[in-house]
Amino acid sequence: MDKFKGTGVALVTPFKKDLSVDFDGLKKLVDFNINGGVNYLVINGTTAESVTTTTEEKKQILDTIRNHVDGRVPLVYGIGGNNTQAVLDTIKATDFHGISAILSVSPYYNKPSQAGIYQHYVAVADACPVPVILYNVPGRTGSNMTADTTLKLAHHDNIIGIKEASGNLEQCMHIVKNKPEGFLVISGEDILTVPMVSFGMDGVISVLANAFPEKFSNMVKLALENNFAEASKLMFDFLELNPLMYEESNPVGVKAVLQLYGICEDSVRLPLVEASAGLKTKIQNLL
Repeated sequence: MDKFKGTGVALVTPFKKDLSVDFDGLKKLVDFNINGGVNYLVINGTTAESVTTTTEEKKQILDTIRNHVDGRVPLVYGIGGNNTQAVLDTIKATDFHGISAILSVSPYYNKPSQAGIYQHYVAVADACPVPVILYNVPGRTGSNMTADTTLKLAHHDNIIGIKEASGNLEQCMHIVKNKPEGFLVISGEDILTVPMVSFGMDGVISVLANAFPEKFSNMVKLALENNFAEASKLMFDFLELNPLMYEESNPVGVKAVLQLYGICEDSVRLPLVEASAGLKTKIQNLL
């Protein structure tokens, strides 16, 4: 699973001012990231505003990226939810041609027990024709998947790793220490990636990399080469910028950066709204 070591980017979905999907902007963003050196692309994740794109739009977005990438980098597709049967139905209806793995978020809102989370993922992994990467993000789901649950799932033949966005370094250490060989532990916290790599994590699935693919992927590469002094210098460059990406919710901040760089508009769909004038000023001053 070396293809998923390094920097994955959780792609935004560019929208035009009328809030229709900007497919030309999407292709421009894909090229910007691939040319910047990211290792793989993640489609239809939280940063893609997947909760406000329709089933047909998701299909068109996937087809557009798959055809435009044309095998240049691996693709990971986001399929998750809090209705296990609906997730299984989505898997059954998806064309997995060219998709190397799925990223599947832990069930949200229901607040299932650890046993429920475990059984949910077993059902997903049993049904999925490509490998599954778990996704623990308690800040959005309302429940934490414990290290014990992750390690139990790590022994499933079709579960290859986890994107860990709990921000709990001790929990991540337990997973790294006790995981089976080959199981990937991927940072879901951009600004913690370098310290996480220092104790054995395998890289990141990043928001910031949308707008800073070359600098961010170079930072991760240096960390994976154990050059933590140089990696930390690049990390500190992102220290003040990173919280602004989430100040008015993700992907509002990173889309504001992408607009400044001429990649795509900063339009987002309700209930999100585009970055306030104050946030745009803070971002522009930092840049």
